[in-house]
Amino acid sequence: MGKRAKNFVAAAEMYDKTSPVSLEEGVRILKSFPVRKFDESVELSFFLGIDGRQADQTLRGTVMLPHGTGKDIRIVVITQGDLVAEAEEAGADHVGDAEMIARMEKGWLDFDLVIASPDMMGQVGKLGRVLGPRGLMPNPKTGTVTREVGQAVREAKAGRIEFRADNKSGNNAQGPIGKLSFAEDALIENAKAFTSAIMRAKPSVSKGQYVRKLILSSTMGPGIRIDPSALAA
Repeated sequence: MGKRAKNFVAAAEMYDKTSPVSLEEGVRILKSFPVRKFDESVELSFFLGIDGRQADQTLRGTVMLPHGTGKDIRIVVITQGDLVAEAEEAGADHVGDAEMIARMEKGWLDFDLVIASPDMMGQVGKLGRVLGPRGLMPNPKTGTVTREVGQAVREAKAGRIEFRADNKSGNNAQGPIGKLSFAEDALIENAKAFTSAIMRAKPSVSKGQYVRKLILSSTMGPGIRIDPSALAA
């Protein structure tokens, strides 16, 4: 058994996996796991009582995490004219127009987020097959199609994350809420902000139990079941 597997087993044996715990207890358990050689990301995964593949049950949105994600987000802005300088000054990693689009068409994907100004969407549309499956296609609903490119870049760098129902299952949504090195309070506050955004995005036609299961996990650790009712309270 390799070291990675031993660490996973050791972590899994440190808590009771049969019953959900409060968010505070879940974070405490997570931070008690064996330390890895790198700062693992922490993720919150929601299993929802919806079918996001249905048009009236789609779930998509953004949330500003009060303590950020701890990750340096690589941002591409597709725009032209005066907005090029605005995007660059805001801290975008790559800014361009048709040449940037052509570069992506050829397979360049060294980025985490794409923001586009509305006047470029006619050309950006051709990237659907490249960006769509990766969840990177700019969308007005998530603020990634906008003329306020500078503001969008600054918010993303500061900790704005996008969430959406999983394309395959249609009822799962997940996102990063920080790093294991974060203080417990910071992870808890980020998790509560993310949960509030998920609750606000609930499709109006959704009936019955909305959050059916909630899992807190790190990059290489086992999942910890969080009690959704305790978190909502």
